[in-house]
Amino acid sequence: MTIPPEFAYIVHDKHIYYVVQYKNKHQCSFKRCTHTKDISSEFIFALCNSGAEKALKLEVESMGLPWRFSYQKKGFVAFKADPVYGTFTYKSLNEPVAFARRLCLSLGKAASCETAEELIRNVTGQNLLIHQARYFDHKMEGLRSDPQCCAIRPENGQCIGTVVEIGQNEFFAGLHIHGPFISPDPAGDSGTLMPEKSPSRAWLKLEEAVRFFDLQLTKKDIVVEVGCAPGGVVLALLDRGVSVIGVDPAEMADIIHPNEIEDRYAVANRNRPWFYHCRKPAALAGKKDLGHGVTWFMSDMNQSPEVVIKECLRFTKMAPEIRGALMTLKLTELSQVVDKTKWFEPLTAAGFTSIRLQSLSVNHRELALLALK
Repeated sequence: MTIPPEFAYIVHDKHIYYVVQYKNKHQCSFKRCTHTKDISSEFIFALCNSGAEKALKLEVESMGLPWRFSYQKKGFVAFKADPVYGTFTYKSLNEPVAFARRLCLSLGKAASCETAEELIRNVTGQNLLIHQARYFDHKMEGLRSDPQCCAIRPENGQCIGTVVEIGQNEFFAGLHIHGPFISPDPAGDSGTLMPEKSPSRAWLKLEEAVRFFDLQLTKKDIVVEVGCAPGGVVLALLDRGVSVIGVDPAEMADIIHPNEIEDRYAVANRNRPWFYHCRKPAALAGKKDLGHGVTWFMSDMNQSPEVVIKECLRFTKMAPEIRGALMTLKLTELSQVVDKTKWFEPLTAAGFTSIRLQSLSVNHRELALLALK
């Protein structure tokens, strides 16, 4: 069985929907979707970062999807189903569109939030969890008027409504099924704020990715981060109890120094997470610098996607225990997303069975790439 680049799928049998999650290349699990019935729509909409609308449409076209562009506002793009292929269903939401922070079956347009919520309840016949979002201050943001809305992560298979405000008296209602590696937050926006102590925005990118993908990092993990200075990701990982090997000739922020060790191999008796600074360019780092036990590769380097992925593969060869990689891919143009299959191919060849490219709410001209073995 070959695992395709998506992590989970929505399938149905006799009008009952399931989330199928792949655990590894030999095992998968089924979770029955709750509060769902066989719903279809002529339209689907995507919520995205402001300025990514054109790239999202280009990505959909490059994937060969039978989606016809219908309507667009900042942070919002709607598509109409090609009648040759029928209407959209929950299965249509499986498509791994990187620039879509949220994909929803569109239930229609309303003049108020209350009317849109009522539309969701009437269509589903259920009192669902409903996320709210709006375009405000140059950003498609999730709203948290109800603190309980995001306090508990939705269950896999749970049907969730979305009401998005994109203009005065202009609201759209939609539905999606929560599953693995789908953001639990309204509009795929966690609302996480960067603390003053953080030395860089890389802290925010790491925290947003962990939340979006529900990454399970433990105290047993050791992360090698390439291009670690001044230490945003390192600080986030140390605060989570995860030890880090940082590869970068540049200096780290002072807040990192209390956890720094001078000898990579003298860590056996330490009772707190540690940081080892390999003061070398990535290309000069070797196997001895990594030691044993490295389980994750991470990078927020200001390099091309090809260079970052090449370094990931090299470090994976030096540390075969690496089971996951999280990279920020910096783009000169958002249209580079059409090259994503070329980025995936060497990772697949290196043994990564699940690959996801995703725009996060904190990303600008960049994408998060997650690869798991």
